Amino acid sequence: MKKEEFIFCPLGGSGEIGMNMNLFAYGNIENRKWIIVDIGVTFADDTVPGIDLIYPDPGFIVDKKNDLLGLVLTHAHEDHIGAIAHIWPKLLCNIYATPFTSVLIQEKFKEKKINVGNKLKVVELNGNINLGPFTVEFVTLTHSILEPNGLSIKTPAGTVLHTGDWKVDPNPLIGETINEKKLKQIGTQGVLAMICDSTNVFSPGRSGSELDVRKNLLKIMESKNKRIIVTSFASNVARMESIFYCAKKVGRQISLVGRSMHRIYKAARQCGYLKNLLEPIDPREAKKISRNKIVYLCTGSQGEPNGAMMRISNYIHPDVIIESGDSVIFSSKIIPGNEKKLYKLHNQLVKNGIDVVSEENEFVHVSGHPNRDDLKEMYSWVKPKSVIPVHGEHRHMIEHINFAKEMQVPFPVKVENGDIVQLYPGNEPKVIDKAPVGRIFVDGNISVGEESQSIKERKNLSFNGFLEITIIINNVGSIVKKPIISFKGIPSNDENNDFIFDLENKIQDICKTFSLRNSNQEQNLIESLKTNCRKTIKEKTGKRPYTNINLVRL
Repeated sequence: MKKEEFIFCPLGGSGEIGMNMNLFAYGNIENRKWIIVDIGVTFADDTVPGIDLIYPDPGFIVDKKNDLLGLVLTHAHEDHIGAIAHIWPKLLCNIYATPFTSVLIQEKFKEKKINVGNKLKVVELNGNINLGPFTVEFVTLTHSILEPNGLSIKTPAGTVLHTGDWKVDPNPLIGETINEKKLKQIGTQGVLAMICDSTNVFSPGRSGSELDVRKNLLKIMESKNKRIIVTSFASNVARMESIFYCAKKVGRQISLVGRSMHRIYKAARQCGYLKNLLEPIDPREAKKISRNKIVYLCTGSQGEPNGAMMRISNYIHPDVIIESGDSVIFSSKIIPGNEKKLYKLHNQLVKNGIDVVSEENEFVHVSGHPNRDDLKEMYSWVKPKSVIPVHGEHRHMIEHINFAKEMQVPFPVKVENGDIVQLYPGNEPKVIDKAPVGRIFVDGNISVGEESQSIKERKNLSFNGFLEITIIINNVGSIVKKPIISFKGIPSNDENNDFIFDLENKIQDICKTFSLRNSNQEQNLIESLKTNCRKTIKEKTGKRPYTNINLVRL
């Protein structure tokens, strides 16, 4: 049998930001054991109409589920746990997570009516788990959510540090500071490779502290004398606590708006966080409070169409009104890709006399990811033999490779989803094979592949519109009356509004060339009608609509 190997393979999150899913394996080819680290989603854009969530195709590891020892989660952001209810039922393995992450996972399973039984194992902060040849040690880090963990993954071949998402925050406000002591110990013992966050590798200096944001938010709120609405990522519990703190300091009540905000608040309280704060008021009761005595903390900081902030700005929220002179504070990053809808939202608010505060004009947000000086510090503690950048687009990962070379790391390795990296044996890690990878789209309640017919049809409908033709035929094969034509999304004006008459004539001409008494000819007739009717519409309107033909025999 071949010598034992230590392998790393990303199925998602390498070459993209989001959809993180990573595999580690140890053993020889006859007896290889696997663990999964994280199981996240990404959010679809407007190019895939009707799709909200996308997650990695898990087929490669599902085929090996008998050798899968567990799923280990670094933290509770959606791009790290969001696919769990979709993928875990195919794996049925043990899940390992710290308390706060475990609470949110339970909620996901409960929502999908999935019984996880005793498979969810709660790991204490800085705890250890033993999974066959793997000893996994959780390392407390700092990030923009509670209980972020790096993972020290030890095997007989050596140790890998998987950082997950992190930053160096000297004043995180909630939770412990980064466990520098343990990271140095891991570095002293030797690290084969560090799998590291690349999100902010282009950003100089440090990513900043939550305490500094709190101080500035307080200064801003003190200057406002009308209604204050703050929108932020619900998962950032430290930011949530800062808003509670500032509201109390300026003598205002606070109300939470949006399902995610309530869910995170409840989970944090359940895990012993957010103590000794103001008690939030129900939004329906908050309507009775004077404008200068209330702060709303709501979801929708990225301009999501169904987010609370968008509904408030459109004056369709049932419980929160907004008036000229009020202030909206966007205490969040403008995520690349969301600029258009966010600027539209900002413009709408400003037009209506609302004071808009964002990261563009005030210091109201710090990132949860490491800037270059944070990375330098991590490198100095861990001293890895190799660095494998993840959690970034290709431009981030290539820059991280260059940065690692500046940091004198001997063997930085660039990977993309599906690359199978041999960490051991050998003098340096290298890509030795490719695993099948792909993206699964959540279409309604159904998971479908990228080439799904439903997605192709919906794209076609969104670009070209819909045409339906019904032809009624009697028992001797004659058309009873003129065809019934209906359409949606096909442009028309005074110049082309006669295309219906052209279609009717075309249909009559085509039907004459077929023997409608012969039912075997029906499919050929339908295909001919589809092709020629789409061609006619294309000539008249420039669109090739999705076309449906109904033949009805009396």
